[in-house]
Amino acid sequence: MSRREIRQEAKPPWSAVPRAVKDEIGRILGSPVRAATRVYGGYAPSATFRLVLRDRRRAFVKSTYPLPPRSPVVWGIADEERVYRAAARRIRPWAPQCFGSFEIGGWRGLVLEDVGPADVPPWTARSVGRAARDYAAFHARNLGMGPTAVITGTLWHLFVDRWPKASLERVASLARGHEDEALEWLDVAYPLLREAGPRLVRARSRRTLLHLDTRSDNIRVRPGLRLFDWNFACVGPRELDVAAFAQSITAEAGPAPERFVAAYRERLDLDDRLLALAAGAIAGLFAQRAPEPPLPELPRLRSVQRRQLKASLAWFARMASLAEPRWLRAVPD
Repeated sequence: MSRREIRQEAKPPWSAVPRAVKDEIGRILGSPVRAATRVYGGYAPSATFRLVLRDRRRAFVKSTYPLPPRSPVVWGIADEERVYRAAARRIRPWAPQCFGSFEIGGWRGLVLEDVGPADVPPWTARSVGRAARDYAAFHARNLGMGPTAVITGTLWHLFVDRWPKASLERVASLARGHEDEALEWLDVAYPLLREAGPRLVRARSRRTLLHLDTRSDNIRVRPGLRLFDWNFACVGPRELDVAAFAQSITAEAGPAPERFVAAYRERLDLDDRLLALAAGAIAGLFAQRAPEPPLPELPRLRSVQRRQLKASLAWFARMASLAEPRWLRAVPD
């Protein structure tokens, strides 16, 4: 087995898709499927395919399927479908067109516009600038949006309250050979980190539509930013969306978050105080999750969480004028 295969999630092949599901996809699209290519890239084992139809049009399908007992995988496709139906005018043209959905025999999926193959990483200064400016345009278009029955104003709270749930000792244990240095730094920084999420929740700011899961496996950058995987969409401070996206680029060996922020500000301003709070709160999410045991069904998850912990925590330290957390260099990817 190759190293690439080891690092890929186990995704069903097209041959495993039930005939009834294939027929329904063809019915939704108005043409039978001639060819299907399995798509990798995300961190979940969902069934994902780029399709070529008999009439030569293209489409994309993502679907859940029955999981074995006690599987740690949690599907979010039902939430995403609700967003496509309830907020189509809000998320277009950034979201792909949704042609329809299906639920047959334990398979539940979306039939979407094919937005092409992945184009990042690697990240360049040009692709970061393009993505940041387009992201600002998305937020500007929806600035002032209020919550709805589907797009709530509180979902994001679940992602910014994690530092009290994280064990500083377990976080420090990630810095192999530098555990004491890590714990000393965390003890000093913890009061600021612990309060980052609650302060962000209490802060008054003009809300907008948040994607809240923007990273390379959920986007296409060229020729214009396209966003998919909308199951966490909600209304909140744009600084949280920016912090989450910017640090994820750095975690993939891209430019520092400050480069993304500078390009974003060419289109839409940001509150420095809220941005720092958002970066600190996001770091808490990874501080809680990265030290947890690996999940065989999600083989790359802990690695990406460690990399995002390093990127977000180092960025927060710079914004909060804390000592450089050099111990992060000892945390493996």
